[in-house]
Amino acid sequence: METYQFTDEKTLDKFYKIISAKTRNGFVIVEHNEKLPYVVLSKEKKAVKHTFHLLFTCLTFGLWSIVWIYLIITLSRKTSILVAVDEDGNLFEDKCLSA
Repeated sequence: METYQFTDEKTLDKFYKIISAKTRNGFVIVEHNEKLPYVVLSKEKKAVKHTFHLLFTCLTFGLWSIVWIYLIITLSRKTSILVAVDEDGNLFEDKCLSA
C-alpha cells in the first residue's frame, strides 16, 4: 500500500492552526487521521437559562424574546465539523450531520 504526499509543510501548518483555533473555541476532537489529514470536531449543546430570559422578556415587554429565541435555536444543538486537506492540497471545512 502506497502513501501519497499531497500536502506541503505550509498547508499542514495552516491545518493545525485551524484545529487549535477551533479547540480554543470549545470544540473537542472526535476523530483524527494523520495519513489523510482530516479532523472531525464536535461542540456539545449549551443550556439556556430560561428563567433569566423570561424575566428580561417581561421587563422589556416582549422585545427580549427575539434574543431568547435566537439563543434557543443556536445553542441548543450539537455542532460537528470536518476540517480536512483535499487531494489538491486545499484546506476546507464542512458541517457534519450529528444525531
